[in-house]
Amino acid sequence: MRGDLREAPSGTTAAAAAAAVALQLGSSDRAPPRMDQPPNGFAAGGLFVQHIDGQNASPPSVIVIGGGISGIASARALSNASFKVTLLESRERLGGRVHTDYSFGCPIDMGASWLHGVCNENSLAPLIRLLGLRLYRTSGDNSVLYDHDLESYTLFDKDGRQIPQEIVTKVGEIFEQILKETVKVRDEYANDMPLVQAISMVLDRNPHLKLEGLQYEVLQWCICRLEAWFATDVDNISLKNWDQEHVLTGGHGLMVNGYDPVIKALSRDLDVHLNHRVTKIIQRYNKVIVCVEDGTSFVADAAIITVPLGVLKANIIKFEPELPDWKLSAISDLGVGLENKIALRFNTVFWPNVEVLGRVAQTSNACGYFLNLHKATGHPVLVCMVAGRFAYEMEKLSDEESVNFVMSQLRRMLPGATEPVQYLVSRWGTDPNSLGSYSCDLVGKPADLYERFCAPVGNLFFAGEAACIDHSGSVHGAYSSGIDAAEDCRRRLSTQLGISDLFQVGKIVMREEMAEVMVPLQISRL
Repeated sequence: MRGDLREAPSGTTAAAAAAAVALQLGSSDRAPPRMDQPPNGFAAGGLFVQHIDGQNASPPSVIVIGGGISGIASARALSNASFKVTLLESRERLGGRVHTDYSFGCPIDMGASWLHGVCNENSLAPLIRLLGLRLYRTSGDNSVLYDHDLESYTLFDKDGRQIPQEIVTKVGEIFEQILKETVKVRDEYANDMPLVQAISMVLDRNPHLKLEGLQYEVLQWCICRLEAWFATDVDNISLKNWDQEHVLTGGHGLMVNGYDPVIKALSRDLDVHLNHRVTKIIQRYNKVIVCVEDGTSFVADAAIITVPLGVLKANIIKFEPELPDWKLSAISDLGVGLENKIALRFNTVFWPNVEVLGRVAQTSNACGYFLNLHKATGHPVLVCMVAGRFAYEMEKLSDEESVNFVMSQLRRMLPGATEPVQYLVSRWGTDPNSLGSYSCDLVGKPADLYERFCAPVGNLFFAGEAACIDHSGSVHGAYSSGIDAAEDCRRRLSTQLGISDLFQVGKIVMREEMAEVMVPLQISRL
């Protein structure tokens, strides 16, 4: 019956599963849908549409591949709309690159940890309000350093001397002027170029913006923070696109309780299969067959693919038929950045009561910084954050070697630093379930790249932070993308199956009786 989602016995081959689908549809020789058309041509090209009696319709079935927040959002939205949904996740946990660790005795987000845009327009705001989660605002609107304000930093030079705040503020203002001047360079050149090249041109044209000595090192530290925002080095950042992201108002808020409560609330009562690594996706006879590493196969009317961009780029999942060239080029041309965390728990607090401790240097790669979670959460934890090429180099070290290195950096700033009693080290770059942290705009990318990446292919839909045109690289962007993909999937299946009036994707509300209660976001800055 249409809508059944059947789990084949362990060891069932993809060919056998495809044959079973053909028998269900009663036509084993029907041509499969064509996959060589651009996004607007999917309805044509031989796509087989079977209509059923809407009065006796069984629920449409959808497989969601990937249990990050985007996949969970898709599954929740379709489940709420009475679709039959199965979520497959390769890890032994849900959340993907949103991962809250509790081994310190307190929540530590080793992946995403901020809500970018503390405002009602943020798609996650209603859920965060309903769950009563607290945010610690680390910056207001339009901070030159994105998720932190200049006054929240304490910087040290290479000899461990604290840099006067007036120097930090002055250099920050000059850095902002330099970035504004790069817009003029962009307007003069038709072709894209690395942001660092434009900065060099700005400094050549404006000698008064050139800095030397300690001020130059502080400027390199500002560039280091810019690289952390994009999770890649400044010579990879696109001049044409570096400031084109639609940033929501309200500044940036650290999730004090971590993102785990959001993941748990959204995934409650979903049909979740952990440790299910997908190896192949087949489109045949208006059905989708998803093959798992252990030989199991799942069959549904459609699938929503929310695995990280890095996994798609590595071609770990095979597609039959192959994805069209326009989709493959979008996957290839999008960049994947890397940012890792080394979290350190201490018995006592020996550092100043500021949000960020930073060390300046002659190059941005040699700079470093630590997020002070004690100020936001009350727990004696510092988190060293590394991005770009340096993050890849750090992943070559063992956990112990990584901790020893960052502790040597910390002791240059604070000679009295004690040994950590616990530590955590993320490795998003070599983790086979992520192969990177989040997407980034590379130099010279085509203008329609995100549109092609998120466009469906037959009954395959794509979601995730990289599929969110306006808010890529963010948790709320991934969440919104999952909701959008669920709605696209609902509309297409409703048209194909003739059940448009029966199943609707509505807004996600965890407790419907509280849907209209406007609980304010709990925001603090100690």
